[in-house]
Amino acid sequence: MAEYLSPGVYVEEYDNSPRSIEGVGTSTAGFVGMAVRGATKGAPSLITNFAEFQREFGGYLSVFTHGEYRYLAGSVEQFFANGGTRCYVARVAAPDACVAKADSGILHICAANEGVWGNRIQVRVASVTKKKIQLLEKVGETSYKAKSVDGLLEGDLVMFEVSYNRIVSIFDNIVTFQEAFADDPVDAGLVPKKLLYFVETEIQVRYEDKTEVYTGLSLNVASPDYLEHRMQKSELVRVHVDASDRLENPVMQIFGTDQLAGEIILAGGSDGNMNAVSAGTFIGEDNGPGNRSGIQAFVENDQVSMLAVPGITMPDVMVSLVAHCENLGSRFAVLDMPQAYTNTKELLEYREMIDSTYAAMYHPWIQCFDRATQKAGFFPPSGAVMGIYARTDIARGVHKAPANETVMCSDLSINYNKGEQDILNPAGINLIRRIPGQGIRVWGARTASSNSAFKYVNVRRLFIYVEESIRANTNWVVFEPNDATLWTRVRITISSFLDTLWRSGMLAGASPEESYFVEIGTATMTTDDIKNGRLICNVGIAPSRPAEFVIFRVTQFTADAK
Repeated sequence: MAEYLSPGVYVEEYDNSPRSIEGVGTSTAGFVGMAVRGATKGAPSLITNFAEFQREFGGYLSVFTHGEYRYLAGSVEQFFANGGTRCYVARVAAPDACVAKADSGILHICAANEGVWGNRIQVRVASVTKKKIQLLEKVGETSYKAKSVDGLLEGDLVMFEVSYNRIVSIFDNIVTFQEAFADDPVDAGLVPKKLLYFVETEIQVRYEDKTEVYTGLSLNVASPDYLEHRMQKSELVRVHVDASDRLENPVMQIFGTDQLAGEIILAGGSDGNMNAVSAGTFIGEDNGPGNRSGIQAFVENDQVSMLAVPGITMPDVMVSLVAHCENLGSRFAVLDMPQAYTNTKELLEYREMIDSTYAAMYHPWIQCFDRATQKAGFFPPSGAVMGIYARTDIARGVHKAPANETVMCSDLSINYNKGEQDILNPAGINLIRRIPGQGIRVWGARTASSNSAFKYVNVRRLFIYVEESIRANTNWVVFEPNDATLWTRVRITISSFLDTLWRSGMLAGASPEESYFVEIGTATMTTDDIKNGRLICNVGIAPSRPAEFVIFRVTQFTADAK
């Protein structure tokens, strides 16, 4: 309570109004797969277009080196080509993949991550002496008064003529050096001829058309320009420098005496043996924040709403992906089926592996331009399908079934007819078909589930949208007094959000009463619930379902003769 200690007028604000709920995003995709380069541990990287993917993860992988594990790049490109706007990517690599390395003197360099790409990294190291120090007078055996000490740090290496020395202390303008100079460095002239020079290092790191330049580097650990600290931000390499107290140019300690510049080429990088790749490579490991890999890397990402491992149809990977989506409850799995499976029996047997409302299966594979071979090739449909999910969400809303939508591809690995779809569709296998006069379209919208309440993809994704929107916008309720006032505010907050959905056509029903309900109060909570800090609110919605079967009944009509 406020304190009122002296006479006067007090104006106070209090919050007693309901809060608005802003819908969460539903068009952000997640990908797991192999790439040319990129981190293999830690949080997935945000990608907003395919050019950005190429800059961070490289281009297409070769069929000769990666075989059936090469489809990530093509799927990401098809995601954006089909209407996707943003995605997160987690790279995986073979267990025996190696980083490229090089050791030269006190300098140890390795590529930022595993892969043969690191063997094309070139590092040029050069000594630079640009900054100058003028000493005005000698005040001790190794101490001198400097004209200015701006920018000087204890531990900095300096050069006078051809000899090197190190600053050990600075007090006011008095600078003390580690050793006495062989010649007198004092010059109080207006245009001095005797000057000391900072010894700095410049490093250029080149990989294909990308160049990183680091200037003004120091081997003084106390300096903000310390080489290891400055190069921590490098996207290409990781650097370690051995501690050294020698009064010698750092570049000479790297390349040898009298060498003030040199070049290092990394070697030993490897993508690993593809025969060693297993389901565990893609499932990944949960080793805690910042150290997760594979599918597990998405545990610390709350932005994605759909997830795929393009082209990977190993049963263990599929089960792990679906389990991940079900356990978190905030995302939907888009599954590929093996390209070699063509007849309905094989597909039905593969479909029996999964029974989940948080997943959908798509087949067959689609034909697109393969940048690795420079000709058309077949790719798994998951990337294109997630692009269609995003396109539909943006254009119509998450309540619209992502079906009867065109796929940006030139052909299919196999064309199925209506009779075959009559067998596959009821089982929850969504076919991509060539429709005469309408191009190639996604012609199914079913989940891989036996639960009829969540038969359709859009119904499950609508529930995810509603649940996550409420979760993300009701934190203000926590620790509020659990009384009738709070119950009213919560009811109005959620009802207003659901009313907006109904008016947007996202819910079925001719009126709000037919579309949703929000119950909160003594009907949903007991005295024990309230005493134990539980606030329980029941929310029901009537999702709109797609017109999957459009039936026109036609009969003969004969006009009466007159």
